[in-house]
Amino acid sequence: MPIQEIILAYQGEMTLKGLNRGKFEAGLAKSIRHRLEELGPFKVHSAQSTVFIEPREEGLDMDEAFRRVSRVFGIVKISRAACCDKDFAAICDTAEAYLGQSLRSVRTFKVEAKRADKKYPMNSPEICRELGAYLLSRHNHLRVDVHNPQIEIMVEIRDHAAYVHGPKVEAAGGLPVGTSGRALNLLSGGIDSPVAAYCMARRGLALHHIHFASPPYTSLRAKLKVQALACELSEYIGDCVLFVVPYTKPQEYIRDHAPAPLFTVLMRRSMLRIANKVASKTGMEALITGESLAQVASQTMAALACTDAAQSLPVLRPLIGMDKSEIVAISRRIGTFETSIEPYEDCCTIFTPPHPKTKPTLAEIEAAEAKMPGLAELEQTAADEVEKIFIAIGQQPDF
Repeated sequence: MPIQEIILAYQGEMTLKGLNRGKFEAGLAKSIRHRLEELGPFKVHSAQSTVFIEPREEGLDMDEAFRRVSRVFGIVKISRAACCDKDFAAICDTAEAYLGQSLRSVRTFKVEAKRADKKYPMNSPEICRELGAYLLSRHNHLRVDVHNPQIEIMVEIRDHAAYVHGPKVEAAGGLPVGTSGRALNLLSGGIDSPVAAYCMARRGLALHHIHFASPPYTSLRAKLKVQALACELSEYIGDCVLFVVPYTKPQEYIRDHAPAPLFTVLMRRSMLRIANKVASKTGMEALITGESLAQVASQTMAALACTDAAQSLPVLRPLIGMDKSEIVAISRRIGTFETSIEPYEDCCTIFTPPHPKTKPTLAEIEAAEAKMPGLAELEQTAADEVEKIFIAIGQQPDF
């Protein structure tokens, strides 16, 4: 079997960057190396908007390597490829050895060639024609279909070697994690907040998570569920920290001292203030929430305006214009949906008033908080006593 490599293409948004393009490429290479580190030694090098991943010893798990790097943000297309010398006879032999078995199970095929090495003696149409003729001579049942082939064979002639592979498949896209800054994601146990984290990490943000737990109203299983979601998200965002806030006392205090219709907005403001304190200590530059406009009473325009006014960091809401079916579709695609629908309560769903106010004013919210002088101290204590749980790529959750 020929030497196999993984080829990653980052054409698209990254290639449009100007003088800072090197920063994005370095961030991408760093993410790739980190994902592969525990699998063994791989050589990662790039040329002409393409990254090549080469195993440095036999027996490395190429299937797992492929799966991991396909989830690295910044990669647009990905494929497994066989590497060989640029001699055309070697290319023919490699194509048959690597893809011959696949050709036996189809009726039509097509050859595409990309000649990055312009000094190569054959041009792209000649490569396609001659390799196609060779494969037809080995597989008499085949015919060429240039419009709708069952399999497409790609040949890339690079400066250092030739590569033969099947069609490239879609990868994660977006921008490399960490190239757009750092943020703290408010991670509940629901469907929305994991999707929000995914969407913002795809735009290049490095993320940590913060979760609010209110035992005994929320259970250990609810906390483990959120930890499982953080593990699932680490496949995309990388290593992170889950901050778990002991929120029982501030939440009870708000319940006991606030007007019931304002409870949810007051609680959300309290959570953002605590999140701000944790973010400021850890160098986070923004907060992320999974709110979608008008989805529930606390996500109306008036309620969101009151919530944002509680603290100073930017609040990023990537789901603000999505409906629930769109959010669920992304959740299924990234693998968090099944965990999100496990029936364990989070603290946002307890003490919910039967008739929350949908159009609160900042004046009445601040007036209500003025009657809760003990809340600030409880929030500070909760921020000081936060539990830190390290989440590593590939970690299996205990859930």
